[in-house]
Amino acid sequence: MSGHKLCMIPGPIEFHEDVLEAMATPACSHVDPTFVPIFGECIELVRKAFLTSGQPFIICGSGTLGWDMTAANLVEAGEEVLVCNTGYFGDRFGECFETYGAKVTHVRCPIGNATAVEDVAKALETKTFKLVSITQVDTSTGVLNRVKEITKLVKEKSPNTLVAVDGVCSLGAEEFRMDEWGVDVALTASQKALGVPPGLAVLAASKQAIEVFKGRNTPVPNYYASWTRWLPIMNAYESRKPAYFATPAVQLVKALHVALKQLTARGMDNVFEAHREASKKFKDTLESWGLKLVPTSRDVAANTMTAVYYPEGIAATDLLPKISAHGVVAAGGLHVEIAPKYFRLGHMSISVLEPERGHLDTTLKAVEGALKENSYTF
Repeated sequence: MSGHKLCMIPGPIEFHEDVLEAMATPACSHVDPTFVPIFGECIELVRKAFLTSGQPFIICGSGTLGWDMTAANLVEAGEEVLVCNTGYFGDRFGECFETYGAKVTHVRCPIGNATAVEDVAKALETKTFKLVSITQVDTSTGVLNRVKEITKLVKEKSPNTLVAVDGVCSLGAEEFRMDEWGVDVALTASQKALGVPPGLAVLAASKQAIEVFKGRNTPVPNYYASWTRWLPIMNAYESRKPAYFATPAVQLVKALHVALKQLTARGMDNVFEAHREASKKFKDTLESWGLKLVPTSRDVAANTMTAVYYPEGIAATDLLPKISAHGVVAAGGLHVEIAPKYFRLGHMSISVLEPERGHLDTTLKAVEGALKENSYTF
């Protein structure tokens, strides 16, 4: 693509040509007999990608809609929610719960750390929580949280408490086993590791979560995000029958269909391992240059992205435009407390799974070149 700079931020990411081709198809009705089975198979493929038998939802909207669906459908006003907070997106998920009247408690940690399981245990001793939320990868810090361990603890201490995972920057790349780990809600957005242009919220809910939703004492305080409206739609399309509540994003669903088939055909274990290996090589290179990562250790560093501090004496305005001049788009800092001090790079989906494209090598060369142009000493 002439003049295109590699989009190597933590989402939106680079998209496969077949995915883009699916986006470029002619107009099609959302109840067309050629589209209905595509949507139905997408729902089934989400189960394969998330490793779940739960109920998927594929709805037009950003990943933030996944927060709304979780909070609106599963938490009622006055109920307690515990947020395992590792950065900006933990703060925002907490705000979403508060919008629906929840009483929110945050388990916070120093910047660059993952949530301490013992801190969650202490919080669980203080009160009964309706739901615990975990951001698997907080894009503001590049921290990989302990979803498996925290979920195990919650289900042992409080079996009726739901666990919701914000997997916007993880699902489809980081190891995630929804049913095996006991997760009740997993949510993501199309533009990250699933490898589809922005515009779809993708979520799966466990049987327990659906039962909690159906047993609500009050109506869902949201119109568009209500599972009361969407659950019959998802069930109909999966049964290969057309249905209507709100018009789905037809071309995006077609693109998701292509992307999910590509992803699941690889086997999710292979996908997880590929991202671990690529992340290690990427971070090894940056650290060999003397750069410091935002996560405090590799144990808590995401495999889908890297957050790295600027070297002393080099600012965002010095480095990011020069990386761009080398044909790569990087992202600045996002966490309010350290935003001017670091930058972020994404490495997921085709950039990892199709290494022959050279995306990661090109990105590292761009960073190296930009550092040299700033007289950085390696």
